[in-house]
Amino acid sequence: MPISDIPILSMLRTRMEWHQERQRVLAENVANADTPNYRPRDLAPPNFEEALAGPAALTLTRTDPEHIAAAGSGSRFAAERNLKYEVRPGGNAVNHEDEMMKVASNQMDFDAVADLYSRSLALIKVAVDSK
Repeated sequence: MPISDIPILSMLRTRMEWHQERQRVLAENVANADTPNYRPRDLAPPNFEEALAGPAALTLTRTDPEHIAAAGSGSRFAAERNLKYEVRPGGNAVNHEDEMMKVASNQMDFDAVADLYSRSLALIKVAVDSK
């Protein structure tokens, strides 16, 4: 089985690509901070619901009545639709502070996903080397 067929690695790689593209979009927002009538853009996070469900969806089973019941499976990647814009007299709605917060958050998330990807590859290498 090729490494590219392992679902978790595929999802991590997709997530890293999404973070790279989001960084480009956020950089465009900052670059157009003085462009009249420019509205900031953002990307909707990828939805891995289908990949996580797999061929046979797993369900949690309560083996003891004292166990906590499973919560509904709402997607944590739901897109935020923030239509509140702070528009300047020139019609521009880019807020530097908001954009820089998004850039910093995006960078931290990318670093976390890249670290998970690297560690997953290292685990596979250890498993292969131990045979």
